[in-house]
Amino acid sequence: MVLRSLTLLLPALVLIAGCDRQSPANEQASAVAANAADASAPTPDEVAPSADNGVDVIGKLDRGHNGAAAPTVMFDDPNGVKTTLASFSGKPFVLNLWATWCGPCKIEMPALDTIAAEGKLPVVTVSQDMNGAQAVTPYFAAAKLKALKPYLDPKLGFSFALGNPSLPTTILYDKDGKEVWRMTGGMDWTSPTARELLAEAS
Repeated sequence: MVLRSLTLLLPALVLIAGCDRQSPANEQASAVAANAADASAPTPDEVAPSADNGVDVIGKLDRGHNGAAAPTVMFDDPNGVKTTLASFSGKPFVLNLWATWCGPCKIEMPALDTIAAEGKLPVVTVSQDMNGAQAVTPYFAAAKLKALKPYLDPKLGFSFALGNPSLPTTILYDKDGKEVWRMTGGMDWTSPTARELLAEAS
């Protein structure tokens, strides 16, 4: 009985920590079916804790890939044109992998939008939704994001290139396109801890 209880509890713990990316196709199919009615903005209870309420949210920080070159994966820009991260080199930038079916991803999007709007660091949010614009376009419209742009990677090139990390995964790259650190899991990107981490790009 105890073993059965632990078996039932484990999936819930995984969801709390972030969106598991170990089997992208199966995960996404299940998540899309379960959330078919919710492809829009975060609900009122999906508000990210912030430094304002005394909680400085942080995911799992990984510096083990420091100095690694950005993946050469091709993905779609907001106009449907194929591009790569090389087009952002020359100054530091942030890559954020997310999906509309990932709750923690949607929670942190407004904070990422705030960071992007400040203009200090480009924030490249690349959707890992397999149905691409069909899922992302209505979400962006409903969420009313002002600075972020809808980049698409429906073939999950980034997920595979980076070892199928949990979503959201956010990576800071320096001006030469070399990784500084990566954060797995949601975060309030306007918090003091986040701002200190982002400042490492300068």
